[in-house]
Amino acid sequence: MPKVVVITGAGAGVGRATVDEFARQGYDVALLSRDAERLERAASQVRETYGVRALPIPTDVADARAVDRAASHVEETLGPIDVWVNVAMATAFAPVSELTAEEIERGTKVTYLGQVHGMMAALARMRTRNRGTIVNVGSALGYRSVPLQSVYCGAKFAIRGFTDALRSEIIHDRLKIHLTMVALPALNTPQFDWALNKMGKRARPVAPIFEPEVAARAIYFAATHHRREVWVGFSSVKAIVANRIAPNLIDRYLARSGYSGQLTDEPLPHDAPSNLFDPVPGDYGAHGRFGDEARQRSVEMFTDRHRALFWGLAGIGTMGLFGLLSKRRSGQR
Repeated sequence: MPKVVVITGAGAGVGRATVDEFARQGYDVALLSRDAERLERAASQVRETYGVRALPIPTDVADARAVDRAASHVEETLGPIDVWVNVAMATAFAPVSELTAEEIERGTKVTYLGQVHGMMAALARMRTRNRGTIVNVGSALGYRSVPLQSVYCGAKFAIRGFTDALRSEIIHDRLKIHLTMVALPALNTPQFDWALNKMGKRARPVAPIFEPEVAARAIYFAATHHRREVWVGFSSVKAIVANRIAPNLIDRYLARSGYSGQLTDEPLPHDAPSNLFDPVPGDYGAHGRFGDEARQRSVEMFTDRHRALFWGLAGIGTMGLFGLLSKRRSGQR
């Protein structure tokens, strides 16, 4: 019997790539997102390509009742949910002084509460069977905030806090439910074409940029291996570690370069779309417009996938170095 996965934000970007990855691995897939036509296209493609069942359910994850109804529909149609992946997000590129309370609230509802609603819907069903996996998609920006993305950064920090609290409760209740989080780097997705933008110039991810399939593989790995967290991309590692060591220096660095690093020289079209309050129609897929500079692999992801071998070789190398140094010292005596 094939396993069942639910993926939010499944219509485009990382969510769309994650649908393909799980379908390729033989999972039946439930796709949650707001745009019904895009969801149906994605579902049809994975049915034809991978021969799996695919169930599109138009859902606004900011609506807790809608998410719970979708979970019930999945179990009635496809069967028990084995994996729930929270990907959906919405954000804005603007300084805080230019944002409205309504824009901040909406971005927070989708990006933060959307994941909370997904966790609650999945947990309610997984507890009865005492099995299942929940994958929350975080970001390096959930450890180190950047200017112009306060809505997104605030939500990703909040997701990390909620996830850690829930993980302790799962351990306390001795449940066989795995809760994990994947911290993503900059990715080549449509986010930079349809996020609300008040900067007058087109937005871009900060290099290095990775293709969304890198994120999808990391999410699948997190769902099938017992890791507390998975960090993707050495850029994520650097951001997280550097902020722990010298946060004040990073504050000043981002004050100087954080604006220019996230904006191109291209003027923003006067009719640029925004998906914050309503979905943007069109045949968007997993990829954005930065394919020429996006990477297909993540070294950090490789080391996490094969960390036993990696650290074993590192240990052998360290022991060999100590042995060589000892011999040299002995020879000098």
